[in-house]
Amino acid sequence: MTHPLRLDPFYLILDDADWIERLVPLGVRLVQLRVKGMDEARLRGEIRRALAVCRAHGCTLVVNDHWRLAIEEGADFVHLGQEDLAEGDLAAIRAAGVRLGLSTHDEAELETALRAAPDYVALGPVWPTILKQMPWAPQTPEKLRVWRERIGALPLVAIGGLNPGERLDAVFLNGADSAAVVTDVTRNRSPEARTREWIAATDRKRLHP
Repeated sequence: MTHPLRLDPFYLILDDADWIERLVPLGVRLVQLRVKGMDEARLRGEIRRALAVCRAHGCTLVVNDHWRLAIEEGADFVHLGQEDLAEGDLAAIRAAGVRLGLSTHDEAELETALRAAPDYVALGPVWPTILKQMPWAPQTPEKLRVWRERIGALPLVAIGGLNPGERLDAVFLNGADSAAVVTDVTRNRSPEARTREWIAATDRKRLHP
């Protein structure tokens, strides 16, 4: 039986182990490895490197999509999109004691996610994002409040177009537990400085959830 989950309020998403080795030692406590277009052998190596640095620094690693490798390599957490959820073996994930996070973009996807009994639900994009083309309109912070009411005490992650200023305040005020960040850090002129800024900005939430 797993304990109720409390997510760190700063959720950094990175696309390789190099980034994780670079930024996690700065004090990141929750990071997702989201690797695309890599063969299995290289991907396994990325997961192993990411796990090593996360364990050394007390950071939780979430493996995106690749649930089989996550189980085999001893990861504690996987995150699945809706297509991956349809193809994933939830029984195997649960039997391995691996926690599960799920993406949602609309009401139908939320219903699908909740049937899978995840450990957290993500909603996005809250604001327009440059990460990738999406068929969904920006959800707005107000939609987070709707999700908060629908999912009860389940942790809620906001993603898409966030910054460590007013937008961070808005997602927390509307019920998010954690703010997921990609390009605001990785495309910043100083990813290290921006990471430290995010950690400082989320300290209030960390200390007074």
